[in-house]
Order: sequence, then structure tokens, then C-alpha cells
Amino acid sequence: MWKIILQRVTILVMMLFIVSVAAFCVPLLSDGDPARTILLSRVSDLDLAPEAVEALRRELGLDRPLPVQYLSWLGSALQGDFGYSFASRQPVASEIARALGVSITLALSALGAALLVALPLGTVAAMWPGGKVDGFTTLLIQTLVATPEYWFAPVSILVFALWLGILPSAGWQSWESLVLPAMALMLRPMAYFTQVTRAAMREVIAAPYITAARARGLSMNEAVVHHGLRNGSLPVVTFFALWFAGLLGGSVVIEVIFAVPGMGRLLYEAVVNNDVPVLQGGFVALVGLSILINTITDVLYVLFNPAMRGSHGH
Repeated sequence: MWKIILQRVTILVMMLFIVSVAAFCVPLLSDGDPARTILLSRVSDLDLAPEAVEALRRELGLDRPLPVQYLSWLGSALQGDFGYSFASRQPVASEIARALGVSITLALSALGAALLVALPLGTVAAMWPGGKVDGFTTLLIQTLVATPEYWFAPVSILVFALWLGILPSAGWQSWESLVLPAMALMLRPMAYFTQVTRAAMREVIAAPYITAARARGLSMNEAVVHHGLRNGSLPVVTFFALWFAGLLGGSVVIEVIFAVPGMGRLLYEAVVNNDVPVLQGGFVALVGLSILINTITDVLYVLFNPAMRGSHGH
């Protein structure tokens, strides 16, 4: 067990190093001189004096060899310092912290609501395969997978904000602002959570320990609740972690439609404005956090899965 945990942590460190190198190279992939880009964001004058550009390059250390620049940038990044945004002139770290808090709230709300529906629905469908609930579940899964978020979002605004007037159409002022974007984001994960739950619980119900529990006098419901849910929920936990990591920066369309100030919208605006420091910091934060979440999920899977503990030893 400890061997595989050590392997996961080692891979985590290596991946974070690769992410840092990739983020450092972002300015190298953009057009133009970073020093000139910074000056243009400050003075908006196309006729910049070459002396001013060169002076800023020396001030920023851009005239030094790339390995030296990388080590200097990495040292600052490890302290949470990614510089200042070209557009807002605010510290990048504070902008990322605010946006990341919004995205985490939105993602957890959407995935939590998806789980509240998917777990009981998938479990009931697995307990009575071929029944009405199972048929409804299959239809629901196919419908949700085929429903794009960018279609549902404006329709939900039309119905709940304009026609009924019970929810705000955009912004991030109160818990009511969370409802519509969370509804739009929960559709697809709910479909996959339901599908995974149903498949996992079918395997659990057919397992020998469930048969033994039934032989001891437990009903199917009692056997599933007391002995099956833990093993059946392990694949769902893995899917939850994958979706959570993906939604943190992958909900760009929803955040733009609903004017949600999350990471997706922050990075979208950074691309539009060629805001290199925000792109660098956002890339490190999102990819690094995704890798960390997946590593923690792998470790927890080993800890809570007796089969994997036994196969890898102590």
C-alpha cells in the first residue's frame, strides 16, 4: 500500500514540475516582446521608445538566460507571487484566489446536486433491472448526455428569469445566483454518475457477500445499504473527482453566459486581453490543483479498497 502511495506522490511532484515549465513558457508562445506588452498595457501608446522597452526588459530580468529566468520565476511562484495582471493591475494571486473560490463553490454545488439524484436513482435501477425505474433511468441518461449546457443555459434564463421571474439571470450576488449555472452544469455529470452507480451496484448485488447477507435474513434493501453501498460508491467517487477537476476551469461557457466571476471566465478574459501573468498563474493553479485532486483520489481509493491494499501489500 505504501509503495503505491509513494509512487503517486512521486508522479505528483514530477507533473507539477512539468506544469511549472509549461507555464513559464507561455510568454514565449505569445506574439511580441513581454516588456512591450506590459508597457502597452500601462500607457496605450504604439510609439514606445525602444529605450523604455529595453529598460523594462532589464528590470524584469528578461535579458538573462532562460534557465535563470525560470528559477527566478519558480521561486516567486512557490511563494504565491505570479506578478500583476496587465488588465486590472491587481496581484494575480488574489484574482486567482477569488475566481477559484467561485468556481469551487459552483462545481461542488453542481456535482453535489447531481449526486443527490444519481446515487438513489442508479441504485434503485440496479436493484430492479428491466423495471420501470430502470427504463426511465436509461431514457434520462440518454437525454442528459445529449443536452448541451450552452443550449440549456439560455433556455433556463428564459424560463426562470424572464418568464417566471424567480431567479436572477446573471451575476454572483447571492445563493440565488448559483441556482441556474449549477443546474446547467449538473446535467451531464448526473447522467454519468447515474450510469456508473447503476453498473457498480449491479455488480455489488450479484456479489457473494450480498447473497450471504440475504441468507442471514436481511432484505435486499438492508443488504444493499449495510453491505453494498461502500463498494458500489468507489467508482462514483473517482468520477466525482474527475468531474470536479474538470469543472474548475472547464465551465467557461456557463460562466460567461451567467456572468459568473470564476476561473473559466477569468482565463477567457486573460486570453482576449493577452494577459500573460494571469494565464501563467491560472494555468499553474488549475492544472496543479487537478493533478493534486487526482492524486488524493488515487490514494484514498487505495486506502478504502481492501483488494488494492492486499494486492500491493504494506
